[in-house]
Amino acid sequence: MTAKKVLVEVRDLKKYFPVRKGMLRRNTVQIKAVDGVSFDVFERETLGLVGESGCGKSTTGNTILRLYTPTAGTVRFDGTDLASLQGENLRQMRQHIQMIFQNPYASLNPRLTVEQIIAEPLRTFRPELSKKARQEKIQGLLQLVGLNPAFINRYPHEFSGGQRQRIGIARALALEPAFIVCDEPISALDVSIQAQVVNLLRQLQKQLGLTYLFISHDLSMVRFISDRIAVMYLGKIVEIAEKETLYDEPLHPYTQALLSAVPVANPKRERSREQIILQGDVPSPANPPRGCNFNTRCPVAIDRCFAEEPDLREVASSHWCACHLVD
Repeated sequence: MTAKKVLVEVRDLKKYFPVRKGMLRRNTVQIKAVDGVSFDVFERETLGLVGESGCGKSTTGNTILRLYTPTAGTVRFDGTDLASLQGENLRQMRQHIQMIFQNPYASLNPRLTVEQIIAEPLRTFRPELSKKARQEKIQGLLQLVGLNPAFINRYPHEFSGGQRQRIGIARALALEPAFIVCDEPISALDVSIQAQVVNLLRQLQKQLGLTYLFISHDLSMVRFISDRIAVMYLGKIVEIAEKETLYDEPLHPYTQALLSAVPVANPKRERSREQIILQGDVPSPANPPRGCNFNTRCPVAIDRCFAEEPDLREVASSHWCACHLVD
């Protein structure tokens, strides 16, 4: 069997935000939004990243793409360390890594036409294109994402939310990137439109050979689009596995609790299954618990969980878990 090529390699990635207080604005506290995250994204796969709101999913995506500067760690894209790039080298690398943003109402400039929005990256990185060639490229991108090329001179307010997100996808594809971070791209859309956008992303992946990091809290949609899934809690990855393995045999208590909240279509199975209700609130990332981050809410925590932080280790083939109770 041919080994999969790792396109994005994240190792011990950290992103801390300082909180400054007092008249002298001294740095007294650090918000540990991403705290030692490691994972790989294989070429042409979709890695889903899930977890509760505030767990650090979007910050992870932003830091990988260098929209935030990492506090520590490495992010290698096709062998190049993005975390260490600066200036022109970083700017040139942005051609190959793009993002689809969460809110299509806020991510498009209302003063620009569709043509101007999609043309921005082309003007920056493809200045040799003539006006006619650039316009033909933009019309082709609109057709690719399921929009009428004749809409090229319209403004964002003339489109629905789903259509705006398609414009955002067309902009992300303009430079033919290899890797795209999808930062909750369907959460701001109507339920009836969400499936259309996800199906479009799958179709584009097959057609263009794209690689996705798909960030979401919708576990059903993540299962549909992803090849593998990473579960995040309070700035750390607690479990990574193939999607069917994760849903059929979740090992970490947090993953088990998350999946127990997902509705099941079969009424008989829904009535018979046990729902795990987590007690208490998520701790502050400014003051995470000692030992395992999940110990304050874990229903099976033991003494070791409060004293020693578990490592993320491979407990079965392609199944990684960070829990002292999992052998």
